[in-house]
Amino acid sequence: MEIIDINTWKRKQHYNHFRTLKDPYFGITFPVDVSRAYDFAKTHDVSFFGKYMHDCMKAINDIDELKLRIKDNQVVKYETINASATLIRSDQTFGFSYIEFGKELDQFLEHIISEKNRIETTGALFPLRNDLECIHCSAMPWVNFSGHKEPVSGYEDSIPKLAFSKAVKDFEGRLMMNVSINVNHALVDGYHVGLFAEKFQHYLNK
Repeated sequence: MEIIDINTWKRKQHYNHFRTLKDPYFGITFPVDVSRAYDFAKTHDVSFFGKYMHDCMKAINDIDELKLRIKDNQVVKYETINASATLIRSDQTFGFSYIEFGKELDQFLEHIISEKNRIETTGALFPLRNDLECIHCSAMPWVNFSGHKEPVSGYEDSIPKLAFSKAVKDFEGRLMMNVSINVNHALVDGYHVGLFAEKFQHYLNK
């Protein structure tokens, strides 16, 4: 973990301004082409959710601003960001997972399976590990949404929040999925969200 020196940080004024707002988060929704990711998942008999989630986390970990958090009145940057995703149970309730990120897809998929089994068998809402070194995310494969709003906590929050829609084919035959991302503007700007969108698509295409 690296502590950012606010006084010499190029974002000092932005941080000080947006941190005073009641709700400093901003969000956008953008489409990604998941055709190749879906074909890969089907060809290799792996989870489509796991495949695109891994590509998402690779993109997240490429961008320093998405690894920043506010902790104990300081800005810190974590080395690795993990995924805290909502995972559904067989009774249609859900639990919060904590999926450790690894560069290898197979390892990441194993972590998803382990967390899914824990959530199904324990009935617990919260994961065993619960910290700032993650993103919060949800898949909603039942709805092709074009906008999305995250719940707002009553305390200072700095964790990026993402949601993934149902994947549908467009008029060109591409399988498209909408992605919602909400970030704290004290730490992240639209430029960085744009970088994330580009990198996410890059990894989905590989």
